[in-house]
Amino acid sequence: MDFSLSDEQREIRDWVRTFVRKEVMPLEAEVLRRERAGQQGFTFEQSRELQLKAKEAGFWGVLTPQEYGGMGLDAVTAALIEAELGRSFVPFYLGGKADNILFHANEEQQQRYLLPTIAGDRKSCFAITEPGAGSDARNIRTSARKEGSEWVISGEKTFITGGNEADFVMVFAVTDKEKGADGGVTCFLADRDMGWKSEPIDTMGEWGPAALVFDEVRVPEENVLGEVGQGFRLAMQWIGQGRYLLPARAIGACERLVDMAVEQAKTRVTFGQPIAERQAIQWMLADSAVEIEALRWLVLHAAWQVDQGVDSRQAQSMAKLYGGVKANEIVDRVLQIHGGMGYTRELPVERWYRELRLLRIYEGTDEIQRRTIARNLLKGHAKIGGYLG
Repeated sequence: MDFSLSDEQREIRDWVRTFVRKEVMPLEAEVLRRERAGQQGFTFEQSRELQLKAKEAGFWGVLTPQEYGGMGLDAVTAALIEAELGRSFVPFYLGGKADNILFHANEEQQQRYLLPTIAGDRKSCFAITEPGAGSDARNIRTSARKEGSEWVISGEKTFITGGNEADFVMVFAVTDKEKGADGGVTCFLADRDMGWKSEPIDTMGEWGPAALVFDEVRVPEENVLGEVGQGFRLAMQWIGQGRYLLPARAIGACERLVDMAVEQAKTRVTFGQPIAERQAIQWMLADSAVEIEALRWLVLHAAWQVDQGVDSRQAQSMAKLYGGVKANEIVDRVLQIHGGMGYTRELPVERWYRELRLLRIYEGTDEIQRRTIARNLLKGHAKIGGYLG
């Protein structure tokens, strides 16, 4: 059993780590300043500039197939990259990617949507969540009726990532109420100029989701993505594309946070001694170190299963659940170690505190992950011990 990384994986990881340290981290102070002033901390223009810098070094489209201009890397390497990007709270992602279900587009749709998205010339968003259909995606109410050569879409979507910036949306609507999710939901590619509107949703973090409103929005039939009635299958493919990447990013955040806590513990003096001498502080650091390592192997194991072509849903749910819970516990300890200063907006700890809280909610809540894990065990789809059991 070999746990070592390949030379290529080490080189890629180290390049991204250096890029984050030299290009991304220096932006943090200004990002915090802008956010304290109620401004956008990290702009699209800044993100694009950094993406193009990375592209010059060959880092473009980490998981995008090579035939579309990407790197076509394996899942384990993608997880290593995501962990390095997570070392900074600046919301930077390498460019050259497109949602996995866009690769189901036909040739004409690829020219209009997929390729421009990979190139960074178009921005998309994925819209299935509704006010009454969050974790229960089967309960969507947005509808689409056929009128001649067009589909007319009406309904509302909520908490849509990138919905305020996107110029087109992959929207899911019920096209057959009798069949519902079992053959009655269709995915449409809808340009913003077709009439849908977005409104920002104010949240406790800096993540800026949107509410999307479709009021008799007319979409031509050639804008159906995939097949009519098969949209729910596409939606589940999108949702399950890479849950391991979310906790992977949390690894980097937790490593950086614990490094900050170690430095604070060694320099903060109370009653004549550094607080690092206090057993309570030592145990916080020890527990955090153990949990980071456990999370690392859960994530890498899930990614390894993806690379092996086996069903990794159980492993990904475990990584997502553990990552969300433990990342929140770790950032809470780090804030505690920093005391009152950790609670201020002068340091990034409270910023990370708000950001990591989202990990327990989006793309499958803790409760949904537990439900998935338990049902797989009860139905015999998975067993304790997994492949080593």
